[in-house]
Amino acid sequence: MKRSGFADTPLHGGYVPAWLAERMTKLGTAIVESILLHYGHDAFLTRLSDPFWFQALGSVMGMDWHSSGITTSVMGALKRGLNSRASDLGLYVCGGRGKQSRRTPEELLMIADRQSLDGDSLVRASRLTAKIDNNCIADGFQIYLHSFVVTARGQWAVVQQGMNPGSGLARRYHWHSAEVRDFVMEPHTGIMGEPLGPIINLVDAQAGPAQNALLTMARDRPDFTLGQIRHLEMPRHHDVRAEDLDLNRIGAVLAVTYEKDLHSFADFLLTEKLGPRTLQTLAMVAEVIHGPPIRFSDPARYSLALGGKDGHPFPVPLKTYDASLDVLRRSLDAAKIDGGDKLEGFSRLNRFVEGVETDLRTDVDLPSLIAHEMALSPWLGGRSVQQSGVRPPSRARPSQMRLF
Repeated sequence: MKRSGFADTPLHGGYVPAWLAERMTKLGTAIVESILLHYGHDAFLTRLSDPFWFQALGSVMGMDWHSSGITTSVMGALKRGLNSRASDLGLYVCGGRGKQSRRTPEELLMIADRQSLDGDSLVRASRLTAKIDNNCIADGFQIYLHSFVVTARGQWAVVQQGMNPGSGLARRYHWHSAEVRDFVMEPHTGIMGEPLGPIINLVDAQAGPAQNALLTMARDRPDFTLGQIRHLEMPRHHDVRAEDLDLNRIGAVLAVTYEKDLHSFADFLLTEKLGPRTLQTLAMVAEVIHGPPIRFSDPARYSLALGGKDGHPFPVPLKTYDASLDVLRRSLDAAKIDGGDKLEGFSRLNRFVEGVETDLRTDVDLPSLIAHEMALSPWLGGRSVQQSGVRPPSRARPSQMRLF
């Protein structure tokens, strides 16, 4: 049993508009399907349990890059998209926010009956992860979202989120188990959190397994325990700043998409006639699918793929979003026929960008890059929750060849 990490994000209100929710469902499903085809279910659960990868996934899908809403919107999108194809993909998303979280046991038992799994063990794991993070950690966060992702073979991951209105933060907790095990036999690697509230329910009869897990953890050296947890702390500011991302990595993507020779080769890798803006997005989507964990230390970078619904770093470019979705979806569909030759182009594109990053030191003026995206926004169908869309002015568009 492994509690793999947690993330602190600013507590945001608001909603995800239908025009973005529908696209997030399609893109999130396509990304997960790509990972399953290339690496399998275990690899996807490992990624899902990494707070940095999860934040990058939400950012590349066009959600606010640093807000608490990423958790709700991403898990909601995955539940809508994956559950409709669960029999094909062998992956189920249970629970959710509020009332949906309380339906998790019922949903798990239905899946267990269908797949001949140990439903009682799955329900026990679901309840224990919620109890430990909600009742047994003195960090002042109360769980309001609980999502349990399980494969047809019974492997699972949990993503859940708690709220602390006093601090204005939400805290996301990630759990992962390669196979369902007893919490007492193999407890999580650590519990971290600022002590903002009392520990309660530890004497409750149902909290016995949690007690044993906490006591076992306490026997480990503090430096060992703290070193095992990945902690992502998102800033309070809405705008994307240079200190939030690795500029050299962004420079490599831009070099591939806008330098003539590199762009032509990247197009060849994907065997698509793509404009530079769509190729830029697909390069970052490819990294979310194929990149190693070390690549996600700056999840804000992925917000430069498709912007954010709140307009930061720029409005969501709907034309680029739809063009990127079309390329990825057609590649997935073709993989069922040709064995994945076309889809393999995304893997080659990711390796190519990493090579450019290694061989070339690229400098990026982030304010100018964002200003350029803002100028292009009307022609790319830019849209945010503050505006339904901006019509391009009559004057010529900013200098750039094919936009998407």
